[in-house]
Amino acid sequence: MGRRWQDGRGRLLVRDGELGAQSVPLEIATSYRARTKGLLGRDSVDGAILLSPANSIHTFRMRIPIDVAYLDRDLNVIAVRTMKPWRLGLPRPRSRHVLEAEAGVMAGWGLRAGTRVEVTGGA
Repeated sequence: MGRRWQDGRGRLLVRDGELGAQSVPLEIATSYRARTKGLLGRDSVDGAILLSPANSIHTFRMRIPIDVAYLDRDLNVIAVRTMKPWRLGLPRPRSRHVLEAEAGVMAGWGLRAGTRVEVTGGA
């Protein structure tokens, strides 16, 4: 089930049995230029950014630590990691998309390995 989005804005929907549904502002980065820029040079993030396609990231030149969620083609979370600036993340072979957000917020959204998310907008 391939996904095709365009650069722009949308919403990330996280459904968690304990926390209910969370709707998070989402920036969608699908072009090479938008994916390459990502969160570089930012001091904060409003919600999350979705990099697609992507199976790894780096935090070189980033100013803040970030949470990183690797998603498979069906938008199931494979893994969630917190990365400090100036780190290189290992590629995740099954990952097709990567979510980035400020460090610590993904746990509050109920986002963890096994969670399935939805993306609206950016079509």
